[in-house]
Amino acid sequence: MALKEDEGLLKRRAAWQLPPRPQWASDLNALGSKLDIGGIVPLDENSLVDAARRNTGLDDFEEDGWREHFRLLLKSIDEDAALNFVGRILTRSDILGYLEARLRVVDAYKRHPEIDQEVVKEPVFILGFGRSGTTILHETLSQDPQFRSVQRWEALFPDGRPDADQAEINHWIAKAQDRVDFVHALSPEWKSMHAWGGDLPVEDIEFTYLAFFSEVWATAMNVQSYESYFNSQDPAYHFHWHTKVLKLLQWGHPKQHWLLKNPTHMPRIPQLLKAYPDAKIILPHRDPIASSDSVTNVGGTIFSWRTDDIYGSKSTGREWAALDGRIKMWDDVINWIEDGTLREGNYANSVYTQFMEAPEDAIREIYSSLRLELTPEATDRMLTFLKSRHGQSHGNSSKYKKSQTDDPVIQAERANYARYQSYFNVPNEI
Repeated sequence: MALKEDEGLLKRRAAWQLPPRPQWASDLNALGSKLDIGGIVPLDENSLVDAARRNTGLDDFEEDGWREHFRLLLKSIDEDAALNFVGRILTRSDILGYLEARLRVVDAYKRHPEIDQEVVKEPVFILGFGRSGTTILHETLSQDPQFRSVQRWEALFPDGRPDADQAEINHWIAKAQDRVDFVHALSPEWKSMHAWGGDLPVEDIEFTYLAFFSEVWATAMNVQSYESYFNSQDPAYHFHWHTKVLKLLQWGHPKQHWLLKNPTHMPRIPQLLKAYPDAKIILPHRDPIASSDSVTNVGGTIFSWRTDDIYGSKSTGREWAALDGRIKMWDDVINWIEDGTLREGNYANSVYTQFMEAPEDAIREIYSSLRLELTPEATDRMLTFLKSRHGQSHGNSSKYKKSQTDDPVIQAERANYARYQSYFNVPNEI
């Protein structure tokens, strides 16, 4: 069966249903629609920039070209995002927070130019499709003391001061947890879908919001024109700010390696390696049919925090959910392995089913492939964590529509994934 463009994607999105919103959110959105939402919750440049300066007492955003990206983002939000009242409140709060974070980072570098001398050595990146076991792998490996991961409070409030005491850190963790609690109140089902907390590790795109040049914005809301703009540009500025934040966070707090997770770096592996030539990359693998179903569920849930037009004509993320985009990503990875862009010793594979069935063997294989030291202490910590984590439902919710094996569209998708599954020995789960 020949597939029409995006046939599987459209089928999944049409079958997906948003769980009922909490009554308070439905009522607030209904009442807000009767008011001048734009006037009450402004999302214009001057209002946001002025508020960030007032809130921090800082003035310098570093004029390095970021404003063009920022203005295009705001324009796309206005034209594409179809924010409801709660979504507009959440979006203003988020953008204001990232502007304030940017001011703090720039200020830290001005006061301590030595930060720029920090070297980010051999960072370890977990890439792969979303919903392919990246989170459980990230959480497990982060138990190894040689690794450091960015926690949510650090992504939201990057400070990095070596002299920050525990009371200050606890303050930032609590503020980060407040934001998590708001989302959990708005979207209770999210708590069972993804591990979120003020002091839990986050995907590394979550500390690139403040560059205002990142694919992270298109994963948070429907900003189609901004997504197209980002994908058409050289991502060097994105990685510049990525490195800038890591240098600040590790200043005075060195560890052997950063352990980072970001599926959306996948199409940009050559540019990532240009920014971090000694990076080590872990490629998680999972049945692409199963992960496509889950991506539809997760993406719809995240978009629902801000809009009622969740999978409309201007929705984002098609690259990650449509068949052609997903196949191209893995074809590119295979080509990068075969042409030496991904070198032996600098990448490892991890198959989800194998990791879940025999985690110790899977961990040893990853460390061996990356030529990393695996100590008995680290092994014990990781296996103990996995035992405590067993039975939690993050990423395994059964409440969404799953593809059926006898569906002709799914059978045709399966045939198209044959090269990928054969090359990396990825078994079918559906």
